[in-house]
Amino acid sequence: MNETNAVSSYQYVTFSLSDELFGVEVSRTREILSLTPVTKVPQMPEYLLGVINLRGQVVPVIDMRLKLGLPAGEETEDTCIIVVELQVDGEPMIVGALADAVREVLEIRSDQIEAPPRLGTRLNTEFIQGMGKVNEQFLILLDIDRVFNSDELSLVQDVGQVEEAQAEAGEA
Repeated sequence: MNETNAVSSYQYVTFSLSDELFGVEVSRTREILSLTPVTKVPQMPEYLLGVINLRGQVVPVIDMRLKLGLPAGEETEDTCIIVVELQVDGEPMIVGALADAVREVLEIRSDQIEAPPRLGTRLNTEFIQGMGKVNEQFLILLDIDRVFNSDELSLVQDVGQVEEAQAEAGEA
């Protein structure tokens, strides 16, 4: 087979938000947690729910519905936190993404992925890596590093560091 005609494939963890299906690369996904209590942090943006303790590490939790401009949802038994690894200025950062439900891990071939739609200048689509089409359903493939701008990531990172320092001070 000629290498220029080769079709590569990628694996995505798929999850739902409202009635939409999203995907994030498996390689960026650390783990999936059942919904656990989130410690609120005062004066944070609405989408930043707070922090959780993940085996001694303070992890900020983001409500993906609110972050992506969808209406807030009700928590159900399927609601979960997808722990993902972002890159912030070349450094890894762990963040929890609240989702309505995790669906499955899908392998999607590059020929099943289309470029992000051009929806005009009012809607920010830079965080969309592409649109996957699987079984006649569209899957919005997220570029998880671009879902948050650098100012938001700094804020989230600062929250984690403050909470870690307070937890360490409490243990002393």
